[in-house]
Amino acid sequence: MSLRIVVTVKYVPDATGDRHFADDLTVDRDDVDGLLSELDEYAVEQALQIKEAADDDAEITVLTVGPEDAKDALRKALSMGADKAIHVEDDDLHGTDAIGSSLVLAKAIEKAGFDLVVSGMASTDGTMGVVPALVAERLGVPQVTLLSEVSVEGGVVKGRRDGDAASEQLEASLPAVVSVTDQSGEARYPSFKGIMAAKKKPVESWDLEDLEIEAEEVGLEGAFTKVEAANERPARTAGTIVKDEGEGGKQLAEFLASQKFI
Repeated sequence: MSLRIVVTVKYVPDATGDRHFADDLTVDRDDVDGLLSELDEYAVEQALQIKEAADDDAEITVLTVGPEDAKDALRKALSMGADKAIHVEDDDLHGTDAIGSSLVLAKAIEKAGFDLVVSGMASTDGTMGVVPALVAERLGVPQVTLLSEVSVEGGVVKGRRDGDAASEQLEASLPAVVSVTDQSGEARYPSFKGIMAAKKKPVESWDLEDLEIEAEEVGLEGAFTKVEAANERPARTAGTIVKDEGEGGKQLAEFLASQKFI
């Protein structure tokens, strides 16, 4: 039986865009272009490498939760080489936090069927980095997170986690959830052939009813976290100019000392 790999990906606001909060203090996603989270590209890449190492005896499903435009993130992953995709979309998901997202993802992963779940280390918008662990808990399977190297052999997933002072070699029996860091290897660019092939790959659409989730469990109403207030970032002020008339070094040192940089 082929190895069933599910890669969770997220459609996020472009970090180079001018991002704002909406009136309900959620991110205004209509006001900025979106894209596949860069950190999730590493997850797709590692899943593809695992499939290649298994002589293509594996199937990769990419899964996302988000609005209609989130299909763009799925298409990017499919053009990289994933086999099929699942898009969970429901108006009641608006404002869902990390805990609610983990519920939706876990239900969708269970419905899809899996041996291995691969995620990025965090999303580039929320940057919480907790969803893979929450998903593993909900699925009742081991988690091997923050890997810079990952492989699967004989029903076991193995990987290396790099810390500040040492590296750990970790492993877990499948089924399992892993997350990979941005040190796991550059993600491949979609080829023209891959982009064209992605248009023909299947994309299933599910909603909360398909996953047997009540609206009250997700969205702003079901969120465990809440933004109470948000303010625009102050405009950047003019910098301090130090004229070097023989005392420039001294003035610079005094300035750095006054700002407690030295």
